[in-house]
Amino acid sequence: MTSQPFSRRSLRIVVGAVTYPPDVNGAANFGHRLAVGMARRGHDVHVICHSATGESTTQVEDGVTVHRVGSYRTPVHPAIRFCPPWRAAAEADQLLEDLQPDVVHVQSHFFICRGLINAARKRGIGLVATNHFMPENIFGYFKVPGMLQKAAARLLWDHLVKHYRKAHLVTAPTPRAVQLLQDNGFTDRAVPVSCGMDVELYRRRAEAYRAQQPDGATRTVLFVGRLDEEKHIDDLLRAMSLLRTEAPTRLEIVGDGPRRAAFEELAAELGVADRVHFAGYVDEDELLDAYARADLFCMPSIAELQSLATMEAMSAGTPVVLANAMALPHLVKPGKNGWLYPPRDVHALASAIDDVLDDRETIDRMGAASQHLVSQHDIDVVLGRFESIYRHAIDPDDMAELDELRTELAS
Repeated sequence: MTSQPFSRRSLRIVVGAVTYPPDVNGAANFGHRLAVGMARRGHDVHVICHSATGESTTQVEDGVTVHRVGSYRTPVHPAIRFCPPWRAAAEADQLLEDLQPDVVHVQSHFFICRGLINAARKRGIGLVATNHFMPENIFGYFKVPGMLQKAAARLLWDHLVKHYRKAHLVTAPTPRAVQLLQDNGFTDRAVPVSCGMDVELYRRRAEAYRAQQPDGATRTVLFVGRLDEEKHIDDLLRAMSLLRTEAPTRLEIVGDGPRRAAFEELAAELGVADRVHFAGYVDEDELLDAYARADLFCMPSIAELQSLATMEAMSAGTPVVLANAMALPHLVKPGKNGWLYPPRDVHALASAIDDVLDDRETIDRMGAASQHLVSQHDIDVVLGRFESIYRHAIDPDDMAELDELRTELAS
């Protein structure tokens, strides 16, 4: 180790994740952004995640050493892979023995992450856990009957609390997400830390795109995310059929999932298929362009602990209309950068869309406000917060880093 002061020396960090790129979802994107960002700040970063096969591999990706532990497909979703508990425990223990990290930061309490939690505690390694999980996120995959969902949710929350109590410190993306943990039995220390966003990347692309493209008469509403039941894209399609704005309006849906065919059929039944484009999965350049050409972003989901897609749209200077559910209200100042609407109320959703799209001045004003509001989630700020958390987890008796973080979050 170097002779630098502890608060400045580089760390060896292990990021544990059950889902990681090429998986496409919020938790995978956050894990990648965190790992790459910490590596660029001079830390030695290792990611331990599930592989796409039954074999384990190690390779350097984007300056991060990625250890993929053999896992197996499940019938519910390509990104949900199973790693037997005995294998997860053995591989996690061996990897931590080999790597000797300063801190382990897990993004889940399932499979390989559970193995890392137990191995880190056994070895006395600083342990941080971030929660991206809600039971509602998996009920659609596993088809849990409505009458059993309350009991199933209780069991799932108890399982999370049992394992996250082993961490030195727990984070969640928003104050609402922290409150959700506490409401479900987590009584230990937890702090809200955003998943972060490369605000400048989206801002620059949007400004360059709009400078080259004349303002057309057609307005574009954008949704980005998995096409799953919990996202309630059917509400957005129904709202499209109720719009009263005189401006021609189209809906662009970026993403894929098990409900895509059903949503395409619904668009046809509602008579809006000619105004709805299902883009499927797109690469990063195409996604940046999708945000850049959007006049409004809509998120009708009721199970978002933060919504990275909404933050990406805001970074591109786009107004937002969001369901008034879970953590989404943290991203809206109604009338400033967009509107909230009662979840599942398609008439209120249509009215909110009409209000934003009726004139270009409103779109531009609310878009500028979105970009201003999202600046607090800039990735460099977030990475600095996690560095403070890591140093506290390594030395819990030194409260200076945590006190500084709390002061910053309260300001």
